Amino acid sequence: MKTPGRRDSRQFAFTLVELLVVIAIIGILVALLFPAVQSSRESARLLQCANHLKQLGVALHNYESARHCLPPGSESRQYDALTPYTFYRWSALAHLMPYMELAAVHNSLDFSVPLYSAGFQVFPQNRAAVALLIPDFLCPCDTGQPVSPVFGPTNYAACAGSGVGGGTPFETDGVFYINSKTRTNQITSGLSKTAAMSESILGQAVPFGTSRSQANPRFVYAFTFTTPLSETACGSTITYNVSDPRGFAWANGEFRSAMYNHYLPPNSQNLDCIASRLGGSLAEIDSAYGWRTARSLHLGGVNLLLADGSVHFETDTIDPAVWKAMSLRASEASRPQ
Repeated sequence: MKTPGRRDSRQFAFTLVELLVVIAIIGILVALLFPAVQSSRESARLLQCANHLKQLGVALHNYESARHCLPPGSESRQYDALTPYTFYRWSALAHLMPYMELAAVHNSLDFSVPLYSAGFQVFPQNRAAVALLIPDFLCPCDTGQPVSPVFGPTNYAACAGSGVGGGTPFETDGVFYINSKTRTNQITSGLSKTAAMSESILGQAVPFGTSRSQANPRFVYAFTFTTPLSETACGSTITYNVSDPRGFAWANGEFRSAMYNHYLPPNSQNLDCIASRLGGSLAEIDSAYGWRTARSLHLGGVNLLLADGSVHFETDTIDPAVWKAMSLRASEASRPQ
């Protein structure tokens, strides 16, 4: 017999079946929301990456206003009787620091000495600075962690052109190369149509003896001592990531780090290819040749900074001829024959 004025609590109890249905509904809602949350996060990371390139674009134009030319992609000059000229290697990123609120880091670097000594060691006065992790040089989609015990990494690189001359770093057809001093009025293909910088994924170490089929082009580059580069040499080598993985140093203007070109389409399934010149004078020996393209962990493409300072997302399916044309500081039709 029920007590007057009291309600039976059993009227509000869930059955086991009802509880399971509620849990199933909640699970479905979470499953539906999770991709949306992930997509939102990726969109935010993509935008932040584009903003980093935008800042570099502003810095490029501020640099040119102050110096009347854009910074070199890399450096090469005589230091002493033993050190190869290209061991200077200071990158465009290193030169841009005063124009992007990184003057303190820039001022702590001694640009009067090469990045490397004749023994491939960083000069003592520069060791602390070149090891710094600079968030402005890192894409938030990547790990953001060093891939070298000596240097701070970079996801961003300056465009050296189409990969002409077997990937030569000297006098290329792009905006940036060794000792380049390009002015914007020399970019006759149009500032809004010419690549200035793009991004690349930080590399990963691979065990010695890794087969070519297991070398992931997103993280690994092929290495050869044949210069200029050739399709045969790059396609047959089974040597990868010599010395350091891709993107290992923002301070280093060579093709492994802060310089790239458009020989391959973005996020190509083919391995990037790097070579070191073995012979020649001090002005040539140990110079780094490369066919290194833009790569990213974004879905379907890469961010590309154009010479006018704008940033665009270029898809992996871009016409290779268009991709190549975007790398040229002068259109092919306007070049002297």
